[in-house]
Amino acid sequence: MTWDWTAETRKALGEFLAAHEILSGPITTKAIGDGHSNLTFLVSDGSTGVVVRRPPPPPIPPGANDMLREATLLKALRDTAVPVPRVLAVAAEGEVLDVPFYVMSFAAGPVVTTHTPAPLDSVHQRRSIGYDLIDTLADLHEVDWRAVGLADMGRPAGFNARHLRRMRRLVADDEGNPPAEFADVDSWLEANTPPESGASLVHCDFRIGNLVLAPDAPGRIAAVLDWELATIGDPLLDVGYLMATIPEPGRPMNPTAELGAAMLENGYPSKEELAQRYSARTGQDLGNLAWYTTLSLWKLAVLYEYSRRRVLDGIGDPYYSDPELVRRFLDDARRVAGIAAADSTARL
Repeated sequence: MTWDWTAETRKALGEFLAAHEILSGPITTKAIGDGHSNLTFLVSDGSTGVVVRRPPPPPIPPGANDMLREATLLKALRDTAVPVPRVLAVAAEGEVLDVPFYVMSFAAGPVVTTHTPAPLDSVHQRRSIGYDLIDTLADLHEVDWRAVGLADMGRPAGFNARHLRRMRRLVADDEGNPPAEFADVDSWLEANTPPESGASLVHCDFRIGNLVLAPDAPGRIAAVLDWELATIGDPLLDVGYLMATIPEPGRPMNPTAELGAAMLENGYPSKEELAQRYSARTGQDLGNLAWYTTLSLWKLAVLYEYSRRRVLDGIGDPYYSDPELVRRFLDDARRVAGIAAADSTARL
């Protein structure tokens, strides 16, 4: 956590919530989640709890951590098959805090990371969770994004090549070249970029740790969280990203897979089973899935490297300071793409 409430900001928030008839009286705030991107807090007046979501402290990269955009998206999804929290209020920059934020309903239930809690910790319930997870992703990709008012959320034409170029710019030098440690994966992605498989609303961070489960059986998804990266693009990006974040028995875990280590427990469907279920549900050809998975791992490496550089500049989250985090993503990307391991003497 890189920011917390003061007596002054907590008082201002309480007044805002009271004015919107959401909570009343003195409030408490408690950080929830890992706190490495947007910051999320459980806020309570002693009888009712809601969630407040705000960006990290400024400076914020252009186009990142857009709270108002995220709130708009959640409102658009409210009446679809995708389970999302209900947006209760939105505050613009300077209205209450020096950053915008929104208030949403609290979804009661566990967020699974390293283990699955009771009563969902049986083989049958874990399998139910896994299949509902992939079915929820299919539901998301079937949303008619134009009909729900999200036509301006992104540009699906040419999404794959443009996404690759845009992410590369975060770490490229003045000539547009990626860092040496990224170059082999970058070249492979460039050479093998597939045409878009379609156009849908994509979450871009869809993994078990960003889902709230219903607290009781059967195992199922109660709410999908963390929509800050969502856009209109190729739906297989979400499938590849999910594959990139699921740990595999006997293999080292990349940093994001560690946040879903529970999926190694007996009962959770394998990556192959999840991919097959998605394909059967949507009719998608997953022949290029390795490209989307490699892209996702490379993209995570890019984001972690960008964040590491911000730490060196004194404005980032210290969590990202270890260059080994970046290497682990790149090693995974090379394995999925079938690229020979990089020179172990290379340094970030």
